[in-house]
Amino acid sequence: MERKEDDDDIVCLDESFFINDNYQLTTFTFGSQVLELYCLQSASTDFDLTGQLVWPGALLLNNYLSKNSDMLQGCSVIELGSGVGVTGILCSLFCTEVVLSDHNDEVVKILKKNIEHHRSLETSRSCAGLVAEKLEWGNPDHMSQILQKYPGGFDLVLGADICFQQASVPPLFDTVEQLLHLKGGKQCKFILAYVSRAKIMDSMVTNEAIRHGMQISEVPGTRSVVGNLEGVIFEITLQ
Repeated sequence: MERKEDDDDIVCLDESFFINDNYQLTTFTFGSQVLELYCLQSASTDFDLTGQLVWPGALLLNNYLSKNSDMLQGCSVIELGSGVGVTGILCSLFCTEVVLSDHNDEVVKILKKNIEHHRSLETSRSCAGLVAEKLEWGNPDHMSQILQKYPGGFDLVLGADICFQQASVPPLFDTVEQLLHLKGGKQCKFILAYVSRAKIMDSMVTNEAIRHGMQISEVPGTRSVVGNLEGVIFEITLQ
């Protein structure tokens, strides 16, 4: 008799299988500023959820900003790829308006939770201008909503450790170019905390900035080792 093999069992995994939402309240110190945020100590299995962690470049950028807080005084800021919001929330202590943004719904959810927690602290200063928005780089609908909500633009565009996938770099600079043009001229600049993980990415970031009509400059004295990798702060403006 011919043996009939059973079909392989098919297992359908709910999206919750990939999502770790066991956030822990964690304390971060940058200069004289102490922040508490909910974040993960290890990432979800879904690669799209890297924003649940605090990455080395965020620590690099926050240390830089805490030492140069004068540049934040009275400014309006938008952060791209905010993750759990450690950079944007630091900025809210000095800025008049801070928009935290990310493309992933789960990450936007923890962003909003951290904003609420920050507002609840008695020692917290006013966070009236601290909001979270969904923004996928290169998404015209998301960008249109940002342009409509914030027609006056921003003084600073921030990004911390957001260049680690080659495919994401062109749409990132498409988005940055539009945000820089909102203010016009060189009234707005993009501050990027970049962590080098591959030489091809090093050259790609520089080339994309130039291709979008931008000038990219390394901030002197910011090159350092973060998380066993080399990091640096770039200032990027329209030419």
